[in-house]
Amino acid sequence: MRSTFAIIHLRNLKFNFNQIRKKVKGSKVLAVVKADAYGHGVKQVVLALEDLKNSPEFYGTALTDEGIEVRSITPSKPVLVFEPLSVDNINQSIINDLDVTIFSESHLKLIQKFLLPKKIKVHIKIDTGMGRLGIHHKDAVEFIRRVNKIENIEISGTYTHFASSDKKNKKFALIQLERFKSVISTLKNERIKTGLVHASNSGAILDLPEANFDMVRPGISLYGYYPSLETSESFELKPVMSLHSEIDSISLKRKGESVSYGQLWKAKEDSYIATIPFGYADGLNRNLTNSMNVIISGKYFNQVGRVTMDRICVNLNKTKFKIGTKVVLLGNEKDAFIDAWTWSKKLKTIPYEITCSISKRVPRIYR
Repeated sequence: MRSTFAIIHLRNLKFNFNQIRKKVKGSKVLAVVKADAYGHGVKQVVLALEDLKNSPEFYGTALTDEGIEVRSITPSKPVLVFEPLSVDNINQSIINDLDVTIFSESHLKLIQKFLLPKKIKVHIKIDTGMGRLGIHHKDAVEFIRRVNKIENIEISGTYTHFASSDKKNKKFALIQLERFKSVISTLKNERIKTGLVHASNSGAILDLPEANFDMVRPGISLYGYYPSLETSESFELKPVMSLHSEIDSISLKRKGESVSYGQLWKAKEDSYIATIPFGYADGLNRNLTNSMNVIISGKYFNQVGRVTMDRICVNLNKTKFKIGTKVVLLGNEKDAFIDAWTWSKKLKTIPYEITCSISKRVPRIYR
């Protein structure tokens, strides 16, 4: 096996799920496993979650193909696909018993056009302010009234998505919540079917318990990260992915000699330079050049020179290590700790992007 690899700590995944389950009390849980379970490996993640006694009631994916993959792993558990229903995915959605997302007249026309062998299970998405997908909240009640009258549609759910539940200031999230509650209240007063009502993503699960409704949709929190630095940490999470490699070469650079493309770093004194077989083809952002650390023997060492496609260089200073010495890229050793937020802060991004970017050529080991 390659010397660079990711360890997926399934115990931490289960821990995080149980933390979420406790937090939301009686609400059902839809585990979001899109993008290959945020880079962690969808098959092993779903199997681990299904191994729990209180396993998720639903799974969620972005794409129909992802939904089909989850269906092959768990034959009976409901799977909601977030992408809009289309002529390209309607047949496969029916064949694989996937719940689909609808919110427009074109979706209704498409359903009525196809001679469906059975009712299609739909979740109606309401745009309460995200401004991306969904029927506008002011038009939602009339739309859902119409959907209820179509015989070959089974409404399995009604949902919305928060744009800023991960912000400290929850003003707009509360506006969205009130819009959504108003629609749901009107529908229930008219005894119109809504199916499962759901809105909470990770940020809302942490900080807006009034948004839990019938079901919640944790994503990044499943994998051990709070969605931003502005949310509370109202329950503990443990990172599920760690990254490891080893020193594969060592050379002595004399004072003034440069390392890697562009001569972006020069030795200020005679220094040992190690190369680590992990680069931007593996998912390490090139903008971390000269601004990241690795952990070797429980101590931090600086990455130096341009991050390249297949490897990075690390300044060992005067320390002598052997080839094959283990290196922690993400994770902890003794008192040293690096996680996806460590990189995210430098890159002005979020842990979602870090874990999703770790490429397929980095083997995953499941423990």
